[in-house]
Amino acid sequence: MTAFLAAHAPRYWLIGLSALACLSAAPLWAQAPGSPITNPITSPITSPIASPTASPDASQAAGVDALSRASAAVVGVRVTAADEARSTATLGKERAGSGVVIGSDGLILTIGYLMLEAQDIRIVTQDNKTLPAVAVGYDLATGFGLIRPLLPLAGVAPVELGTQASVQTGEALMAAVGSTDTNIEADVSLTRLVSKRAFSGSWEYHIDSALFTSPPVMAGNGNHSGAALFNQKGELLGIGSLLVMDAMGENRRMPGNMFVPVDLLKPILSEMQKSGTSRLSIRPWLGLTSGESGGRVQVLRVSEDSPAQKAGLKAGDVVLAIDGNKVASLEAFYKKLWDRATPQEPVKLTVLQGADVNTVVVQPQDRMAHLRKATGI
Repeated sequence: MTAFLAAHAPRYWLIGLSALACLSAAPLWAQAPGSPITNPITSPITSPIASPTASPDASQAAGVDALSRASAAVVGVRVTAADEARSTATLGKERAGSGVVIGSDGLILTIGYLMLEAQDIRIVTQDNKTLPAVAVGYDLATGFGLIRPLLPLAGVAPVELGTQASVQTGEALMAAVGSTDTNIEADVSLTRLVSKRAFSGSWEYHIDSALFTSPPVMAGNGNHSGAALFNQKGELLGIGSLLVMDAMGENRRMPGNMFVPVDLLKPILSEMQKSGTSRLSIRPWLGLTSGESGGRVQVLRVSEDSPAQKAGLKAGDVVLAIDGNKVASLEAFYKKLWDRATPQEPVKLTVLQGADVNTVVVQPQDRMAHLRKATGI
């Protein structure tokens, strides 16, 4: 891809920037709950919008250069989990995604779940080289992962970190996905910001602000994990975590992606490099996969050999309260769980099990203490 950009950058990026401008100008379509997807922005943008003979002005040329340099910092990430890895059940043994170089020493930012219980990590560069890498840090609170190649990344400049405050809903952005196959080029997709809002994951995860974009990343390898999201200045805004079907929120059906904003990385980057995590990640873990519906938090799955399983919790149970405090959302449940003096402090759950309301005492674990052993961080 780097060679392609070097040869075609003015034409290629002029088309892309013109597409970004047109995408920004398009109306923000609204979908009624349950209605079919007719929104044109949810389809991949594949056709040129600007004339290939147009001459870029100074601002366009600057944008071309910034976006070209940004995409050149994206790499593929290939991970093999350890033989006894428990995360294999949900993430698989062989994992593939992307990362982006953020440090002059080759430090790479990716999405952390790719690294869980990793036995082997490889970086695939855009000049078709596969390099061994090591885990530097994994932050449970944000979901970010840091890795570093064991050999130099020649000619790859780190990207600048942007801020979500610099972009507004409806603004056109660029998503870049690295390839984990040396025979396939990295992918660049045009997308736009459709919402900024809190996000609660089913796996005991919550951030107060996430970036949601649409159309979704359409990578040739089908993998959006760790995709890099850039603004039109080529600054990194976020790292791709999930494919979602409600990117706009408000119960509107719109496929897209959730990105973890790099604003969450800046305060903890130094700490992650020194200790392998952040203080906010030292918190209770129950081992529940949960969902919320109609003001109820329902258990969907219980991790094997987890504190929740040992306490007798099962799929189908409904969590009504934690330590006597009613909870009606995942956010409320998680924040009350994490608001404890120590990660190992017992948790008293009021649970609807079938037709019975029971009190279940769970002895949580420090999830990071367990993961440190598994990942070697």
